[in-house]
Amino acid sequence: MAGSVGETAPDFTLPGTAGREYTLSAYRGQPVVLVFYPGDDTPVCTKQLNSYNNELSAFDNVGAQVLAVSAQDIASHEGFASKHGFKFPLLSDVDKAVAGMYGTVGPLGFPRRSVFVIDANGVIRYAHKAIAGLTFRPVEELVAAVEGAR
Repeated sequence: MAGSVGETAPDFTLPGTAGREYTLSAYRGQPVVLVFYPGDDTPVCTKQLNSYNNELSAFDNVGAQVLAVSAQDIASHEGFASKHGFKFPLLSDVDKAVAGMYGTVGPLGFPRRSVFVIDANGVIRYAHKAIAGLTFRPVEELVAAVEGAR
């Protein structure tokens, strides 16, 4: 199944906030916490991304880069990011191609809240794909996964 632990993480390039394109393989040499979230300005997504942003130092302490991906366009992402002051990029996957590569698109085409920890060599070391998406993985769990991937 796509996006499984032990697989090489599928590489991608997506447009993101700060007027840049982001390529996963550009982060080789450091762990990446890759977050797929259903939508900008939705209650659970807002809570999730604020939680990660508020505790960004915990990710910095283990050398991890947080990248958040959803299907909204850049204008939506820029508004969402500036409203909440996110210090990590929001990437735009409007055709859900990257979500598809990671197996995070649900049966009706809706993106599932999912998180992957990718090690410094580009291998997936942790994967959580939510079925309902009403909760999200806490920072402590993700930081522990990054530490375990070293």
